[in-house]
Amino acid sequence: MCNLYRNDVSGKEIAEAVDAVIGGDSLWAAGYVAPGKPGAVILGGPGDREIAIMNWGFETRRPRKVAPKEGQAPYVSEYWTNARNLDGNLWRPIANPAQRCLVPFTRFSEPKGKADRKDAKDLYWWFTVDDQPLPCFAGIWRPGFDAPEFAFLTTEPNPIVAAVHPKAMPVILLAEDHDRWLNGSLDDALSLQAAYPSQLMRVE
Repeated sequence: MCNLYRNDVSGKEIAEAVDAVIGGDSLWAAGYVAPGKPGAVILGGPGDREIAIMNWGFETRRPRKVAPKEGQAPYVSEYWTNARNLDGNLWRPIANPAQRCLVPFTRFSEPKGKADRKDAKDLYWWFTVDDQPLPCFAGIWRPGFDAPEFAFLTTEPNPIVAAVHPKAMPVILLAEDHDRWLNGSLDDALSLQAAYPSQLMRVE
């Protein structure tokens, strides 16, 4: 389920688009985002927006079954990159407005089956949103082990995504719902857990 996406909008461009300040010392330079790697997120409410850099995926660590090699950590990291049931015991404690964020993206991927690949490099379907200059996933975040980390909400797929991934798709917010996601009640947040309209998306 969507373990690779791109955000080709720089941190400066994101800040200008949502009237935000750049937080910390890092500035998002645009490009691929994969589990455990940094991505840009948007925090805060109207008039108080901030762009932050966090690692994608809620990290869990388990001890290695064999002694680590030189330079290796004594644990193996795994990442929860998305959340489905915000009202469940795992996610509810961090589903409050203070720990919600927007995750801007340019396009997101799903792996292609072998029959759909044109060549060895043709590994993914790429989905884009056509009606927004800065589409965003509905995200949540927490402090993490070494750095803040984020995940995003998923839901039932719309027809264009279901054709290649019938189980789920990321929750993509309508532009007018950004503030509601960031600042609304849990009931407000749960009501936004819906598939984005297929007619406003395309796949390549």
